[in-house]
Amino acid sequence: MDSIIFMEPVYKDYIWGGERIKKILNKDSPYNNTAESWEISANENGACKIKNREYKNKTLMELFENQKIKQEIFGKKCKSMNSFPLLIKYIDAKNDLSIQVHPDDKYAKQIGKTNGKNELWYIMDNKKNSQIIGGLNKNIDKKELEKIITNNEIKKYLNYINVKKGDSIYVEAGTIHAILKNNLICEIQQNSDITYRVYDWERVDKNGKPRQLHKEEAIKTIKINNIPIVKHTDNKKEVQNIVKNKYFTTDKIKCTTVFKDESSEESFYAINVVSGNGIIKTNKEEAEIKIGDSFLIPATLGGYEIFGNVEILKSYIS
Repeated sequence: MDSIIFMEPVYKDYIWGGERIKKILNKDSPYNNTAESWEISANENGACKIKNREYKNKTLMELFENQKIKQEIFGKKCKSMNSFPLLIKYIDAKNDLSIQVHPDDKYAKQIGKTNGKNELWYIMDNKKNSQIIGGLNKNIDKKELEKIITNNEIKKYLNYINVKKGDSIYVEAGTIHAILKNNLICEIQQNSDITYRVYDWERVDKNGKPRQLHKEEAIKTIKINNIPIVKHTDNKKEVQNIVKNKYFTTDKIKCTTVFKDESSEESFYAINVVSGNGIIKTNKEEAEIKIGDSFLIPATLGGYEIFGNVEILKSYIS
């Protein structure tokens, strides 16, 4: 395929969302407080529609299920996959998210799902002294874990981590965690929407009811010793790897004038613009890009160039 694939986001209005997805990322969300913008998604709970003329209004899920074009667009490594491997979103935490955990692949398959949820957070913006929660601050065993979750005592055992703009945080499946207020994040994750809430700060939803907790499932899936891996990206490097594992690889690219790259027949590239603005050019098209934009580079696109002062995250199957 010789065209960049642009998509329409899917918006979510969870109770902790804010205004930055509309104001900073320039998204046309229908919600005053937008919690998430699903940018590159072929998930059953929100599949993005294609903007391009050839496949306009088809979903990314439909493209992935089309065997005639699957390898051409998504690459050799996706040929045998039953579902698109990633879900990429922007998250605006005006308030704290719930204390939660995501299952790993093994547990997900036990409950009839395709895969679990390992995820990467990249901090696009936040305020001074912003934090996230990752893991526990004390050594406890599974029996103690069950007791403190059942008795709503988990707050005393949470591990708080200071984070700043430019940090990346890799959260392995099974890690107890929470994105806390003031963080604007780009999240790259396995294509899963399974979340088990452990604790929700005793708040209620817009109908005055507490949100559902999933204590039993959480106890089964939490890996007690897991702590997120936090890195601070180096603004002097043009290309630096943030994470590489069997699920996905993500590189941060800093372009100050021009960045030249070429597609790979092995995998698509998922691109998220996390800072600045510029222009992307192929031998057949040219488009302006700015913070908040997201798109796919098909596996057979060929060469492309990015001009301007812009930072992007490039994710792919390694």
